[in-house]
Amino acid sequence: MIDKFLNKITIGNSLDILKTIPSECVDMGVTSPPYNKKESNKGWLVNKVIYENFVDKTDEITYQQNQTEVLDELYRVIKPGGSFFYNHKIRWDKGVMSHPMDWLRQTKWLTRQEIIWDRTIAANIRGWRFWQVEERIYWLYKPKDDNNIGNELNSKHALLTSIWRFAPERDNAHPAPFPIELPTRAIYSILDKQKNSVIIDPYMGSGTTAIASKLLGHSYIGIDISTHYKDMFTKRLANITKDKLKFNEEINKHIVKKTFKQRKENRLFTGKYQNNKAAVIQNKTQKTFF
Repeated sequence: MIDKFLNKITIGNSLDILKTIPSECVDMGVTSPPYNKKESNKGWLVNKVIYENFVDKTDEITYQQNQTEVLDELYRVIKPGGSFFYNHKIRWDKGVMSHPMDWLRQTKWLTRQEIIWDRTIAANIRGWRFWQVEERIYWLYKPKDDNNIGNELNSKHALLTSIWRFAPERDNAHPAPFPIELPTRAIYSILDKQKNSVIIDPYMGSGTTAIASKLLGHSYIGIDISTHYKDMFTKRLANITKDKLKFNEEINKHIVKKTFKQRKENRLFTGKYQNNKAAVIQNKTQKTFF
């Protein structure tokens, strides 16, 4: 039954389509939903976001409830031990802050990590608050066998830290695309050299998650409400040279000369070693006066 969803973008409401996908058939996912920015809200440097066939304007309670339901359906379709990366941001409406954790804590997911996406540019340069240049990426985890910790990341992925720095995608007709580096880093870090997994994005947009999935050797399941964005993705898929250049740049960042285990074996990164080293330095520099 999953075959009818594979390697295509299904047009429709995300929540409705998710309910038709079988349970525990997806390995992981990445997405960035509409932010409920009321359409009229915009920064001084960025135009207001207008989506095709969708009005990003509802009351916050309804919005958060919908996001909770979507995330719980994703929890159902993703296999135990699977991950989902959820890109969102802190927002203000008439001075009242809404934080993604407000609804993430209402879902079935375990929040494994909060990653800061440093976009390097602010949308709003007014001084009501410090310029906001970051968004958030939540690494959500579905525990397996009552294990809330999960598998350890390969060192070459973990060293990229919890602050991800890359600029937003600019050369894209979609109103709010994320750069291909984002899903590439998420998928590659979790699945490493594994191939033929299934990646889902319930707000596929111009297909960035699908492109990253294909370049990494995986299948994808995409959902979007707009046939226009689906057509945009089809044209993009036919010519992925630009995407592949940025993809390769990201892959080349995942490199480590020595693993944590190797460094530990060489007496690096242990408290005892660091304390002894500090004592040696102090003894060499210390002078005694009589």
